[in-house]
Amino acid sequence: MDIVGSGTALQHLESWTASQDGKAIMREFKFDSFITAFSFMTACAIKAEKMNHHPEWFNVYNTVKVELTTHDAGDVTTLDLELAVFMDMQAGALSVPDNEAEADE
Repeated sequence: MDIVGSGTALQHLESWTASQDGKAIMREFKFDSFITAFSFMTACAIKAEKMNHHPEWFNVYNTVKVELTTHDAGDVTTLDLELAVFMDMQAGALSVPDNEAEADE
């Protein structure tokens, strides 16, 4: 596990942002339903468990907010980058309609 930092990680990721302190990367995923969001979380949980690297995340209905950091290193590492890339691939496979769109109110 090598420290890469949020700046370097973000060069390899779309739609992710750095936390305010720059020690984590974050993304909000929006899906078409709760079931799709839960399917995404399930796939990511299995990957995270195999990596022994677990995300901080929050789910309400069709939205999953993710924050990745490696607590032992106190920064973003290759583990976070690997998990972020996996999450992006899973979201794409589940046909995320538009992660950038504002929620309908």
